[in-house]
Amino acid sequence: MSTGNEIKVDEITTAGIQLKTSQRWLADAVELLSSMRFAISLLTIIAIASVIGTVLKQNEPMPNYVNQFGPFWFEVFGKLGLYAVYSSWWFLLIMTFLVISTSLCIVRNAPKMLKDVRSWRENVREQSLRNFHHKSEWTSATAPAVLAGQLAARIAAKGYKTKLVAKDNATLISAKQGAANKWGYIFAHSAIVIICIGGLLDSDLPIRAQQWLYGKTPFNGSGIIAQIPEEHRLGLGNPTFRGNTLIPEGSASSTAIIPQKDGVMIQDLPFTIQLKKFIIDFYSTGMPKLFASEVVIRDNADGHTFPATIKVNQPLIYKGIAVYQSSFEDGGSKLKLTAYPMAGSSRATFPVSGEVNGSTPLANNGNTDYTIEWSGFRPFNVENMAQSGDDLRAVTKSKSLNQRLSDDLSSHLGNAAKSANKKDLRNVGPSVQYKLRDKTGQAREFSNYMQPIKVDDAYVFLAGVRDAPDEPFRYLRIPADDEDTVQEWMRMRAALLNPELRQAAAHRYAQRAIPESREGIATLRMQLEQSAMRGLSLFAGSDKQAGGQAGYLAISRFLEQVPPQEQEKAADIFMKILNGSMWDLWQVAREKDGLKELPADEKHARFLQLATNALSDASFYNAPVYLQMTGFDEIKASVFQVTRSPGKKVVYLGCLLLVLGVFSMLYVRERRLWVWIRPDQDAAGQSHALMAMSSQRKTLDFEKEFEVLKTQLKQSEA
Repeated sequence: MSTGNEIKVDEITTAGIQLKTSQRWLADAVELLSSMRFAISLLTIIAIASVIGTVLKQNEPMPNYVNQFGPFWFEVFGKLGLYAVYSSWWFLLIMTFLVISTSLCIVRNAPKMLKDVRSWRENVREQSLRNFHHKSEWTSATAPAVLAGQLAARIAAKGYKTKLVAKDNATLISAKQGAANKWGYIFAHSAIVIICIGGLLDSDLPIRAQQWLYGKTPFNGSGIIAQIPEEHRLGLGNPTFRGNTLIPEGSASSTAIIPQKDGVMIQDLPFTIQLKKFIIDFYSTGMPKLFASEVVIRDNADGHTFPATIKVNQPLIYKGIAVYQSSFEDGGSKLKLTAYPMAGSSRATFPVSGEVNGSTPLANNGNTDYTIEWSGFRPFNVENMAQSGDDLRAVTKSKSLNQRLSDDLSSHLGNAAKSANKKDLRNVGPSVQYKLRDKTGQAREFSNYMQPIKVDDAYVFLAGVRDAPDEPFRYLRIPADDEDTVQEWMRMRAALLNPELRQAAAHRYAQRAIPESREGIATLRMQLEQSAMRGLSLFAGSDKQAGGQAGYLAISRFLEQVPPQEQEKAADIFMKILNGSMWDLWQVAREKDGLKELPADEKHARFLQLATNALSDASFYNAPVYLQMTGFDEIKASVFQVTRSPGKKVVYLGCLLLVLGVFSMLYVRERRLWVWIRPDQDAAGQSHALMAMSSQRKTLDFEKEFEVLKTQLKQSEA
């Protein structure tokens, strides 16, 4: 029987030990979560994450990150959630722990602080006051009761709250000021909790909850928004979201697009936004100074409509949803262009029409091997024209001919007008951007300006090209002729690739260079004609020894066969022959088209040099046609950011508390003052006073205040 009782006692003891261990573990966990070091660690991680989220553009299309970081680091950063830091699971988890940690800190310390605020600390003794660093003693002829009243009045006049406490044969004056300092700690910690809660309310947690609970999934495809199934749509009751909607002029939208990692979610709105007109205004330099959208809002519930104007930093707020002017895009502008052949000896042009964000087959004599994808149109372009940018070759004038022609072309990429310390901002007119995609799916991107632009004291048409989206454009500079067109350059290009015209130009050059017909001259003229023909063929890329290369690069490779000591002289002679025969090629081509010969003046010599450079660069342009825009019908589109953010007001409240808390902690000083008054043991009817003062922060102001109070309180004996 006793054995059973012993077993029960052992079981109770073991259970008690387990309970104490569990309680101790829980107490240790609470101690850790509510500790300062844990909160500071979380804040440090959040600060680092915020830096990453600021430096790295968030919620960009995934191909942009692949192009920027490469496949390996793209996968690594994707696993870490760096492309959407503020909505990643680990960031939200840290925010949650920070809220818990700070809340526990408030729960543990706030009652103590509030109790200390209400406390008068009257449980002090005379001996303990003597141990204070800031203390003073004096004797007064005034009776203790009267002296206590006088001192309490003087202390209260300094802004202190006072309390008189009767002690054994003595009176204690307990005074305090700046108790709001403790409220500063409470406000500051509460502000962190409130701001974090506000941030969590405005995060994508509600969207994730709908994905987990209601089976909502991102949409990854194309189609009409109205026909997208319900599983990809978020209802009107969604408490928080941040999306975008693009609306062309004359169109309307009642949905917003919320980007997700693997697609988009469609957010239905309780109203419809119709864009009547998009307004953009400019400074005299051509830089935009105003973006605004004139819209009509229609309530989907009752059909009520009203006009509104949405500007940058002046959003429309309706039914708890804010509509911001985010940016603007092209809404499907209609483009008209002329296609000039860039291959072969044909000059036959043909019209091309397109619509931005659409595609057009490139039909040239039934050839549809290419498709034009219209990616952008800009009616204005503000460029810094202080220094001209690099062309396709980026030839450096200070280098010798062979050095210039053998440069690594990939190291000379440049903008149409590269940045410089000296700025000359100009609006250089409209431009069109498109991709040419061949039947294998390979594409190159082009950007052509509609009007000639003055670069290096000459007017040229800029035709940009790049092989990848992360590369800058390289520019082919086609010189503008006397009529400000590309006709003459295109005439020269076609003639250069025509063997008959090259032969006629070489013969004409030889006749012009050696007009005499005396004995022995015929052979020299024939040799000169052959040299001119060889130079034109090399430049055109038709010479078999050039290995398919053309332009100055082919000539440079040809001159490498000359002994090094004679290359400079050979290059000068060869370039003189080439320039002369190019002039005759131009005139032969004009005669063929029934045009008169041009005068050989400085203006046309300058054009010939620029045209020859552009013909050399054309081999790098690598496009079947050059598209020149001849007209457009612009259709603008506004991009609105549509947000419902209930946490915004919560964050504002937290910021207000944070300001109050920091102000209280930094500028409100808590001071405590005690005065112990008792009858003087050596003189009947007199009083002995002991004053002590303390503060959390010992500053010069506190030292000064102590000296002033000590002096004024001693004066009460008068």
